[in-house]
Formats: sequence, C-alpha cells, structure tokens
Amino acid sequence: MFTLAQLTNFVAVAEELHFGRAAVRLRMTQPPLSRQIQLLEADLQVSLFDRTNRSVRLTPAGRAFLNEARRILHQSESAVLSVRQMSAGQAGSLTVGFTATSAHSLLGTLLDTARAVMPGVEIVLREMVTRDQLEALSESSLDLGLVRPPVTPRDLSSRQAAQEHLLAALPSGHPLASERGPLPVTAFDGQDVLMYSPVEARYFHELLISIFRAARIAPVFAQYLSQVHSILALVAGGWGVALVPESAALLRYAGVTFREVGLTVPAPVELALAWRKNNDNPTLRVLLDHM
Repeated sequence: MFTLAQLTNFVAVAEELHFGRAAVRLRMTQPPLSRQIQLLEADLQVSLFDRTNRSVRLTPAGRAFLNEARRILHQSESAVLSVRQMSAGQAGSLTVGFTATSAHSLLGTLLDTARAVMPGVEIVLREMVTRDQLEALSESSLDLGLVRPPVTPRDLSSRQAAQEHLLAALPSGHPLASERGPLPVTAFDGQDVLMYSPVEARYFHELLISIFRAARIAPVFAQYLSQVHSILALVAGGWGVALVPESAALLRYAGVTFREVGLTVPAPVELALAWRKNNDNPTLRVLLDHM
C-alpha cells in the first residue's frame, strides 16, 4: 500500500511535470524520487506518467489519481491539526451544567471566556439543579458544573466562582416597597414569604432558614417553590414577598420592586465551579485556567 510520502512525491511531479524541478521542490535528489514513483505505480498497477526524454505527462489514470491524492493529503493534514487542537484544548466539546439562577450571573461570563480562548470547542449546556449536577459530574456525563456549595463528593473538585447579595423582592404596592434604605431582616417577621423548596432548591432554603433563625423572626411561608422566576411571578401577583439573589433583578418583572437587605454577611449567595478530579478532557483545563 502506498504511503503519504509517496503521494506527496506524486503530487509534486504531477504539478511540476518535471522530475528535476519536483526533486528540488521536495529537497531530494532525482533518482530516489523516480524510484518512489515507480514503486507507487507498481502498487497501483497502473502507469501514472508518460515519460519521454523531453517531457512528462499525466496518463488518464494519473489525472484521476491526482484528485484522490490531493484529497487524501488534505484529510491527513486536517486529521493531524484536529488531534493537535484537541490535545491543546482547542477542539472537541465541553458539557456544562448550570442552575437556573446562574444563567443570569456567571454563565454568560463562562460562555464569553470559552468563545474567546477556545473558539473551536463546542459547548453543550444542560440546565440542572445542583444535586443532579453533582451526580452527573460523578457519572462523567458533565464536564463542568455551576453549582451551589458545598461540593461534598470526594471524587469532585471545586472552587468558588462568584458571590452575590440577596435582595428583597416585593409587590410594588407593598408597604415595605416604599421605605428608604436597606430593609432589616426583621421586616420579614410575620410576612407571607415565598420560600424555596427544601428539596429542589435546598441551597436557598437552608440559606434563608439560617438568616431567619439568626434574626429570631418567624415569617409565614406562603408557598414553596424551586425556581426564582416562579417566585417573582407570584410576588408580582401579590402572593407574598421573597428574598432572591441580586442577579434575579435582571428579569425585570412588572409589579416587582427590589430592595437591598441589611445582612451581617453582605454577599451570602455563593456559586462554585465543580468538576470530576480525574476528568482528562483538555478543554476543561483550558477553561478553568482562564475563568
């Protein structure tokens, strides 16, 4: 079977139609070049060139083979480039999980970074709650997750990626909506509060419980919901008040007023990057190095 070197030699002779010029182009002497063409013709069992003392011409078989030789050489060059890019984290794909609220904060930064530092990599996005992301990371169906801490599985690594404040989300006609300055947490005592689900939104549920306990207040939990946009929709309808991450203000719900909240921890909402420790996807390391 012919080699890529033989194809390269054949293309050079076919384009130059002169063994001497082709040998100079290939930086070799003419006898070895002639021998390589003879071996190629023997392998193919056809004559590729009509040779005389004065000229070299392609045979019909040679003209047909020239197109195939160029195609094969191009494919081999593309394969080498693709492998090198993939090894350097510049090709391939990266599957990223994210929570609904992180879509309004860190996800945009992550996608902008990926586009800038590895434009040839396909980013596959999956919206999942933190619990499901951690399972998917351990099962290798996710490469990277935007999750709420803590990241407890031993096979995963993580690092803090962002922090944000909590805001009060109030119906625009609510008495607390017209007050000036940050609202004290005690203002929520006895209020109908739209609370996060203890299962689907465990991080925010436990965060708010700890805040209310520290302030020694007892809100009335009107509903338990898992998604911030659902909470804001009910706030707009006057069903209660809520505490939401500041990125939720970007949703701009009509009928909802956002107010600062006075807390002892000014930015209690955390977001982490998590990945499997033995993940060998080169694109993951490139993205982590630039985030």
